[in-house]
Amino acid sequence: MRTGGILMHLTSLPARYGVGTMGGSARRFVEFLQAAGQSLWQILPICPTGYGDSPYQSYSTFAGNPYLIDLDDLEQEGLLQPQEYRRLDWGNDPAAVDYGKLYRSRYPVLRQACKRLLAVPPEDYQLFCTEQAFWLEDYALFMAIKEANGGQPWTQWEPALRNRDPVVLERVRRALGNDIDFWKSVQFLFFHQWHALKDYANRHGVRIIGDLPIYVSADSVDVWAQREQFQLDDQLCPTEVAGCPPDGFAADGQLWGNPLFDWDYMEQDGYGWWVNRIAYQCRIYDILRIDHFRGFDSYYAIPYGQSTAAGGRWRPGPGMKLFQAVEQALGKKEIIAEDLGFLTPSVHQLRNDAGFPGMKVLQFAFDSRDEEGVNYLPYNYPANCVAYVGTHDNDTVQGWLRSANPEDIAYAREYLHLDPAEGEHWGMMRTIWASTAQQAVVQMQDLLGLGSESRMNTPSTSGGNWRWRALPGFDSAELAAKLHRQMELYGRLPT
Repeated sequence: MRTGGILMHLTSLPARYGVGTMGGSARRFVEFLQAAGQSLWQILPICPTGYGDSPYQSYSTFAGNPYLIDLDDLEQEGLLQPQEYRRLDWGNDPAAVDYGKLYRSRYPVLRQACKRLLAVPPEDYQLFCTEQAFWLEDYALFMAIKEANGGQPWTQWEPALRNRDPVVLERVRRALGNDIDFWKSVQFLFFHQWHALKDYANRHGVRIIGDLPIYVSADSVDVWAQREQFQLDDQLCPTEVAGCPPDGFAADGQLWGNPLFDWDYMEQDGYGWWVNRIAYQCRIYDILRIDHFRGFDSYYAIPYGQSTAAGGRWRPGPGMKLFQAVEQALGKKEIIAEDLGFLTPSVHQLRNDAGFPGMKVLQFAFDSRDEEGVNYLPYNYPANCVAYVGTHDNDTVQGWLRSANPEDIAYAREYLHLDPAEGEHWGMMRTIWASTAQQAVVQMQDLLGLGSESRMNTPSTSGGNWRWRALPGFDSAELAAKLHRQMELYGRLPT
């Protein structure tokens, strides 16, 4: 079935308290999607953000981001009083998230709500803790210890904590019991709101595409609690770290710094960690996009301590053995492979063997820095793919048209017959809607015709990313009607 969708992270929704949340603005956006004839809402990872505020560098691959909990909804449930949160300083720019102010203000408010929750726990609270114990126990302990240590990475904790000495951990559980309960109850509140939002979306004919980063953060409960799954030395430091080699977009490559998986160890237990991870994500989302899919074929390994990604080398990944184990355990799941970047025939073969749709980014078709540009021209799209004008890692259309190589821009304008009077962003979006791709997803920034100032992320940079927010009124009835007509024209209306 041909469908259309919009890429917009929850943090980008307008809301009164510094960041988009899972509350009223999210529900109104679902209604906008339905009115606009959209079947898909693609978001970024909903896990807690750590250093750099990136949703791709999280303290946990399983937990939810406390920033996304809606405070007005907590008030409606009797867990907050208006004076406890409405007059706090959440930042003065409605078009950007101020993560510093969010960090300082959000957690004291959530502690108030969780105190009331734990005073009279709802009937399903203990059930949640029991069902999620496989990750929740370690996560709550990890966060309580981190907070007690001033936010330091776990690698800087005292040796007994760093090495998970059972006697010491039991003593810490008793000493930090109230804090551990807080972190558990925050997760209960998060997933209570998340499942309510997902149900609301599904009832309105909207399916949610979630995003699973291939790697986890070095400073995460995942590495602390399951270190055997990762390539670490005797001092618990990574031997090599993740990234991407130099290319036309980044002369030094991309140094992500995540620890790499010990694929040999994972194979010995049937890739159980990955099976559990994907099973969990598929329960949360309707469709799962796996980031950096090419890393399962071969991954770029950079010696630990390098200042750039230039000195890395390619190593073999698990290939189909992993996805066979996943399918054998879980059956067929709806998964999108983010197959962008440096691709080899074996990467294409792996995606085809797995049966996953890949991604096609229209901007790459005209950008001379991309060596595979011809593969992103619309006439080369297979039906089994998801088409984008750009993703969260790309500039907006208007930004790209102002910053790209002039010859590339001229090529795009001629090829696509872009009309400045209409707005050239509409011409580029119309191209992917008209393509053979079964799914076509556009950034909300492009629907609004915004420039580079609204870009969500610039890879290989730190600071200023992940901050964009839409202003109130962005989801107008006029825009919904115009978009609905496009879906009608190109056969993408829900059936």
